[in-house]
Amino acid sequence: MLNHTKKIKEIYEDIQKEIYYMIPEKWDKFYLYSSIIDMPNNIKTGELFFYYVPKGVLKKKPINVYEIPNKFNLDENEYLKLVELLYDKIKELREEFRNTNQEVWSNITIIIQNNKFRIEYDYEDLKNSDFTSYERHIIWRYKYLEIGPQQVSKAEKEILKRYTLGERQMHRKEIYEFGIYVKDVRNNINYHTEQLESINEEEQKIENEKNNLSDINNQIKRKNQLLLSQEEIERMKQHRKQNNQKK
Repeated sequence: MLNHTKKIKEIYEDIQKEIYYMIPEKWDKFYLYSSIIDMPNNIKTGELFFYYVPKGVLKKKPINVYEIPNKFNLDENEYLKLVELLYDKIKELREEFRNTNQEVWSNITIIIQNNKFRIEYDYEDLKNSDFTSYERHIIWRYKYLEIGPQQVSKAEKEILKRYTLGERQMHRKEIYEFGIYVKDVRNNINYHTEQLESINEEEQKIENEKNNLSDINNQIKRKNQLLLSQEEIERMKQHRKQNNQKK
């Protein structure tokens, strides 16, 4: 049973703020994975990555956190410092579990959508996992982002095949969900707004072109219907004329 202390709830709020700070455009869905493994000499290793789905009239593909600097022309080193700060907060969250004598988890998944913050605590033994860190990333994308065999490389297909056909190891998992603490937080990233506006304008232009093509197709259909009707009238006139001549 999870014990959500006041400190843990404060860390949740800090994590949310860090997340909102780091995404320089409006988004609908957010998915994060992070792992922490205790090594000898108090060394900790692990990983963090997240994806978000941008808002927009067109269907959007998830954006990987490590694609953001290039997408928005940011200083990559400065942005990676923000990633490190977020990872530090997640490590702090884990230490708070240890400090309150709760079982320490190995990895978490955070999902934000529909004004809900969902966090899944996983207690898998990652040191003895059947999959490498990279393979776990591919499997996680498959489970949460629905990036399946049809969308990945041949090597990644083999990873998913081994996962879906292999024997599942049972391990403890706990889920906690609540309304988000933070809304409409301005990001603290200095990015080129001109580039973002250009992207949005281009998307709108594509949507307008699609609508125009649809209108043109409808006009062509109506004209074809009128032409067919006119041809039918001409045939009827010709048929009537032939009948009159026979009489």
